[in-house]
Amino acid sequence: MWRRPAGAFAAAALAMIVAACGTGGTGPDAGQPTSGASPESSAAQQAGASKPPAVDPGWPRWGFTHTGTSANNITPRFEQTVARSLSQTPMLQNQHIMGFGALNPQPRRQEYFWEDLDSRTGFIKASGGTQIITLCCAPDWMKGGPEGPTSEEGWAEHLEDAPYPQHFDDFAKLAATVAERYRDVEYFMVWNEFKGFWKDHSKPADYKGYTQLYNKVYDAVKAVRPDAKVGGPYLGFDSNKTGRSELRGDWGVINQNVLDAFDYWYEHKKGADFIVVDGASPTDAHELLPDEFGALSKFGAVTTWLREKTGDMPIWWSEWYFQPEDGTTWPEGKRLAVQAASMMEFARSGAATALYWNPQTKDAGCNGCLWDPRTGAPTATQRLVENFVKWFPAGAKLDEVGSSDPKVRVLAQPEQLLLVNTSDARASTEVDGETYDLKPYEIRWSSR
Repeated sequence: MWRRPAGAFAAAALAMIVAACGTGGTGPDAGQPTSGASPESSAAQQAGASKPPAVDPGWPRWGFTHTGTSANNITPRFEQTVARSLSQTPMLQNQHIMGFGALNPQPRRQEYFWEDLDSRTGFIKASGGTQIITLCCAPDWMKGGPEGPTSEEGWAEHLEDAPYPQHFDDFAKLAATVAERYRDVEYFMVWNEFKGFWKDHSKPADYKGYTQLYNKVYDAVKAVRPDAKVGGPYLGFDSNKTGRSELRGDWGVINQNVLDAFDYWYEHKKGADFIVVDGASPTDAHELLPDEFGALSKFGAVTTWLREKTGDMPIWWSEWYFQPEDGTTWPEGKRLAVQAASMMEFARSGAATALYWNPQTKDAGCNGCLWDPRTGAPTATQRLVENFVKWFPAGAKLDEVGSSDPKVRVLAQPEQLLLVNTSDARASTEVDGETYDLKPYEIRWSSR
């Protein structure tokens, strides 16, 4: 499975999460009916096959999630270095209330521990970021464990457990307490990937249980913070090579259990200010269909399906992944090109928000980290995200611009052009009447 293993979640509170990389595969069964997004290639889309959808400019668009290790976990000087760098291009920053760098916020029924959340939110403010809080995960005593600080076994084995139904009200009360304490946080996402509500993805999820928890949290947060924006269901859109589902394409077939869970939540929720999902372009079997760049059209297809399903509610991608977790590594240039192309899919399909899962470490090399773990200097990954923040915010007008070479993908707004060479060879293309010669996997930003 592409999603992070349980052991990594435990380490997230104490150490780091490291991303893996990818391989290839083939497409879904031929002859099956398709729905959702058209199976047209990205080359056809960027040539102007359809008008880019509008996105409310009031929604913040690009950012990242803090994980087990972040800038506030090194030294004060390191933290200041990273904060100054990020403040040059402020963006969304997300933090969970437990795990992913935060210890148990309520170790006992009448005792709260805010030090880690205070530290992370303090860093977000110091770096000029827009704060998001993910209301996950639950203290041990809400899910069958003891009161008191979480043990190593608790982190390793039970972080993903959902609170017991008899403690849904307790978790909702904790969520409301968080919302009251952090009144300068506007955005709250409820839970994370149906953790504890969906242990076997070959079977239906406990979507009724999740929806019950969500509704209690929604009501509790809105009662103390009517101004807060609350979103769910933070559901992972798994896909497979074959299967029966209304949402499918060259990239594969969405697990029907995902759609059933989403439909139930959407029909029975008390309310929502935005829709939260996540997913990976590889299938659950680590296949890239039809290849690493073609598989990215899944992001656009899911976004389009969700916008049509919800009447154009803001669609948030709380996490997204584009490298199969099977141990295969990619050269950094290729990894960056695939990441850039994936973000182009979000912009082109009208996703309101996309949060990058930042796999930061303390002192070792780290592919995909936003800053150098040793110096705090911004990496090429951070610069890539910053350029999307600058040039393709939610209100940016997208122009329909084509590329003479389909291997070169293009995203354009009136003042800026982004080109990505998706091949491992040099490419020459004509865009906007100009000729561009690109190196293998080159990402080129150009003024218009």
